[in-house]
Amino acid sequence: MTPVIALVGRPNVGKSTLFNQMTRSRDALVADFPGLTRDRKYGEGTYEDQRFIVIDTGGLTGTEEGLDLEMARQSMQAVDEADIVLFLVDGRAGLTAGDEIIADHLRRSGKPAHLVVNKTDGQDPDVAAADFYSLGFSSTFMVAASHNRGIRSMLELLLPSEEEREAADRADRYPGIRIGIVGRPNVGKSTLVNRMLGEDRVIVYDMPGTTRDSVYIPYERHEKQYTLIDTAGIRRRKNVNEAVEKFSIIKTLKAIDDAHVVILVIDAREGLVDQDLHLIGFVLDAGRSLVIAVNKWDGMDPEARAKVKEQVKRRLDFLDYADKHYISALHGSGVGVLYESVEACYESAMAKWQTNRLTAILEDAIAQHQPPMVRGRRIKLRYAHQGGSNPPVIVVHGNQTDALPGSYKRYLENTFRKVLNVTGSPIRFEFRSAENPFANKVDRKTPRQKVKQDNDQKAGRQVKKTRQKSTKR
Repeated sequence: MTPVIALVGRPNVGKSTLFNQMTRSRDALVADFPGLTRDRKYGEGTYEDQRFIVIDTGGLTGTEEGLDLEMARQSMQAVDEADIVLFLVDGRAGLTAGDEIIADHLRRSGKPAHLVVNKTDGQDPDVAAADFYSLGFSSTFMVAASHNRGIRSMLELLLPSEEEREAADRADRYPGIRIGIVGRPNVGKSTLVNRMLGEDRVIVYDMPGTTRDSVYIPYERHEKQYTLIDTAGIRRRKNVNEAVEKFSIIKTLKAIDDAHVVILVIDAREGLVDQDLHLIGFVLDAGRSLVIAVNKWDGMDPEARAKVKEQVKRRLDFLDYADKHYISALHGSGVGVLYESVEACYESAMAKWQTNRLTAILEDAIAQHQPPMVRGRRIKLRYAHQGGSNPPVIVVHGNQTDALPGSYKRYLENTFRKVLNVTGSPIRFEFRSAENPFANKVDRKTPRQKVKQDNDQKAGRQVKKTRQKSTKR
C-alpha cells in the first residue's frame, strides 16, 4: 500500500511549503499570510523508491465559523483518509492555544500523529521545540521547510524501509508473536517446538542436523496467536562444509530477524560453550528479545546442576535482563513458564512511550548523576523521544553527545531499563547533537558595510598602537 500523509496545523505554519518540498512541486500556493489554502490538495512524492501521497490542508484554529468551518471539516476529512498525520507548528511563534486545541482533536481521532516543529532555521532547534513537548506527542521532528532542512531524515523515519515492508508482509502471513527457537545442533530445539505445540509437527531424531530449513508454524494458545520458528542448528564455522548447511545458517540468521522473541536452547549436559555465545551475539546484533532455555535438565545430579547454574551466571552476567529457565523439553518440565517470559519480552520490545515521560526519566537521571565535563564545558542532554521498536530505540538530543563516555551511556541504559521495566529486550540509544545554526551563515553585508567594518578595525588597531607607545614613554 502507498502511505498517505496529511499535513495539518494552524494557518501560516508552513504546511504548503512542506507540501511542495515533499512533492518537489509548486502545486500548493505559498504566501506569507494565513488562510491561503482553502481546500485539501493532493500530491505524490517519493523517497528511496518508496511512493507516498501528501494531503495539504487549510489552517485550523479550533474556533471556526462559516467558510472556516467548512475548511476545518476538509482538514479533518484528510486526517481520516491518512495513514500518517503530520501536525505542523511554528517554532518561532511558540506554543499557542490553537495548537493545543488541534492536538486534542488529533488525539481523539486515534490516528498516528507526529509533531513537526517548522521554521527552526536561524535558531537552536532544541530551543524552538522546547515549548511543544507539553503536547505529549511520541515523536517530534525539527524542520525548516523553506530551506528543505530536516525533511529527508523525517521521511526516513516515517516511511517503512524495504526490510520493514517485507517484515509487514511476513506479519500478515505469520500473525501474533513470532518465537524463534535457536541453538547448536542436537540440543533439543525440535523437541521443544513439539512440546510447546503439544503435537509432533517437526522431525525429532537423535542425530545432529535433522532440521535443514527454518520451519514457520502459526498456532493459537489460550486465544492468543503465535508463530514458532524452528531453525537449523549452527555449528562452529570450521565444521561447516556442506553448501546445504551453509544455506541453513543463512536461514537461521534470517529467522532471528523475523522473530519478535528468540529462545536460545542450551544443552545442560554439555554446558555453555563458545558457540552458544556466538549465537547470543547474533541475537543481540539483530536487536531481538532473548530468553535462555537450558535444556535436558532431567536426570542430572544436584552437583552437576549447581555447576551449570554457576557457569551460566558467570558467563552470561552481561545478560542480567534476560530470563533464564532450566527445562526438560522431552518431559515438559518448565516449558510452560517460557510463555510468561515470551509475553513479557514482547511487551517490552513493542512498547510505546510518550516523549514527555522519556524526557522526565532523562532529567531525573541527570539530576542524580551529571554528565562529565569536556574541554571545560558540561555535556548537556536536553530531551529524549522514542525512535523505534523491536528493539526499543531511544533518541537523546543535546550538545557534545559524541563525547559522552560509554560508562555514562550504560548508566542511562540501566536507568531507563529499570524505570520502564524493560524485560528481555535490549535498548538501543541514539545520541544527537544540535547543529550550530550560525555555523554556515553567509556574510550578507553590503560592500559599503564591509568597507566601514574594515576601516573600523584599522582604526581600532591604530588606537591600540598609540596606547602601547604612550605606555612605553
